[in-house]
Amino acid sequence: MERGGEVIRITIVEDDSLMREELVDILQKAGFEVAAITDFHNIVPQIVTLAPDLVLLDINLPEQSGFEICKSLKSQGIGPILILTSRDKLQDELHGLHLGADDYLTKPCNRDRLLARIQNLLRRFEGQPELVDGGSFLLDPNTFTLYKGSQSLLLSANEGRILLALVQRRPEIVSKSTLSELLWGTDQYIDENALQVNLTRLRKTLSQLNLDNQIETIRGQGYRLRGQRKT
Repeated sequence: MERGGEVIRITIVEDDSLMREELVDILQKAGFEVAAITDFHNIVPQIVTLAPDLVLLDINLPEQSGFEICKSLKSQGIGPILILTSRDKLQDELHGLHLGADDYLTKPCNRDRLLARIQNLLRRFEGQPELVDGGSFLLDPNTFTLYKGSQSLLLSANEGRILLALVQRRPEIVSKSTLSELLWGTDQYIDENALQVNLTRLRKTLSQLNLDNQIETIRGQGYRLRGQRKT
């Protein structure tokens, strides 16, 4: 299966050899180029080297949790990630999604359902922008997931919109009216208290990743992100 003239590459992380062989067979017959991880030490560097278009990831692995792998891959801009696991509890699914997984399926999984989910993910990510570089952190402009090293946080929609605007315009000042337009669809009747509340929440969220003092208030003008954009 191709995209833009290139075969789509999928990497499978599954320690059950029978399941792994079955997945390889299904995906290869569907036209994908498939690589399967068989050495479960240092999985993340192996996947980064393979640079897949999609990762099919189990959670219960012998050396490292799939959750940790998911989080690490996302912090490096690798994805989309489809978790395929026998763990069917809602809390596991929510935990995976909060760590940045893009979809979650439980085993055993119908072949057609698996292929449909993979196709959906590939369509969702086709042509989408990569992680935005904020200097000391990375931001997913689609999910508003914030990454710093191996840590990640899911921002609220308002926090994400504000931070994305500041990152994209860094080091320029973003006016209060621009932020108001982004948050509420209008720059009229600006409620500065409401805007201030959202900025305060964003600053508190950033501090959870030791990203204090990233946002500078410019009196009478607006806000800006400290630091220079990389050239």
